[in-house]
Amino acid sequence: MEYRMLGGTGLKVSRVALGCMSFGDRGFHDWTLDEEAAQPFFQQAVELGITLWDTANVYGLGSSEEFVGRAIEKFARREEIVLATKVSGKMHDGPGGSGLSRKAILEQLDASLTRLGTDYVDLYQIHRFDPDTPVEETMEALHDVVKAGKVRYLGASSMWAWQFAKLQHAAALGGWTRFVSMQNQYNLLKREEEREMLPMCADTGVGCVPYSPLGKGRLTRPWGAHTARADSDQVAKSFDLDIDQPVVEAVQQVAEERGVPMAQVSLAWLLTKSVVSAPIVGATKPHHLADAAAALDIELSDEEIRRLEEPYTTQPAYWW
Repeated sequence: MEYRMLGGTGLKVSRVALGCMSFGDRGFHDWTLDEEAAQPFFQQAVELGITLWDTANVYGLGSSEEFVGRAIEKFARREEIVLATKVSGKMHDGPGGSGLSRKAILEQLDASLTRLGTDYVDLYQIHRFDPDTPVEETMEALHDVVKAGKVRYLGASSMWAWQFAKLQHAAALGGWTRFVSMQNQYNLLKREEEREMLPMCADTGVGCVPYSPLGKGRLTRPWGAHTARADSDQVAKSFDLDIDQPVVEAVQQVAEERGVPMAQVSLAWLLTKSVVSAPIVGATKPHHLADAAAALDIELSDEEIRRLEEPYTTQPAYWW
C-alpha cells in the first residue's frame, strides 16, 4: 500500500479507502452485506494496509457505523485507522434528524460516536449542502466539535463549487475550522467535476476522496454484462447510457492489452490525478480490494490516458 497526506494536511491516509456503504442490515440495499459477510473485507483491508475507512450515519440507518466500530475493535487498533463518517442525511423526523443545523450536527455526531464505539472521528464530512441552514451556523457548529476533541478534520461531499466556496469563506471569516477534503463523484464516466470543483480543490489544498471511482461497477466489466446491483439499483442503472459505451470499451481494450482487470485500469487512471488523495472503493467480492491495491502498481502511459479520456461526452453533473 502507498500513503500520502490528505490534501494540504499532515494526515497520512492510504491511497485506497475502504467504502462501507456496502455493509449494513439487509433491506437498505439488495446488495448490502450483513455483519458476518462483511467481516472478511475489514480484515482484508487491514492486511492490505488500507487505513482510511469511510462510512456515514445513513448507511444502513446506522448499522454500517456499528459494523465498522466492531470491526476496528476486532481487526485493528483505533489509532491505526483513519475513521471517516458523515452527517446531513435523514435519520429520523425530528428537528435534529437531518440537515446541518447546530442541533443536527451535535445530535448526530454523538449518535455516530456511540455506534462507532469511539470518542472521536478522524474525518467528519457533511454529506450534502443544506440550503435551509445558514452556512455560518453550520461552520461554527463543526468548528465547535473539532475544538471539543470529537473530530480531528472536516470534509465535505458533493455540491456545487460555489456552495463549497461559500462554506469555506464563512469559515475563514469566522476564524473557524475549514474543510480539508471533498468526497465527490469522479470516474471515467462522470468527469464534470473537472470543470470547477477539482481545480478549486487543487488550488486551495483540499484533497479529493472520490466515491464511485468505478462508476457503480460499470467500469469493471464489458459493455452489456450485468450484475445483481446493476439490475436492481436505480442509481447504478444511470451508468448504462449510450454515451458511456465508448468509454467502457476503451477501458476494456487497455485492460486486455495489459492483461489486467478493467477495475485496475479505471483506478489507475484516477490515481494519475494529483488532486485525488484516495478513491473510495466499496467491496462485496474478495477481489475488489485486491484489484484496488494492485492498481497502484500500474503506470499508464500518456497515450493510454488519452485513449481512456478521449471518448468522454459531457453530461449534466450527477451526484448519486
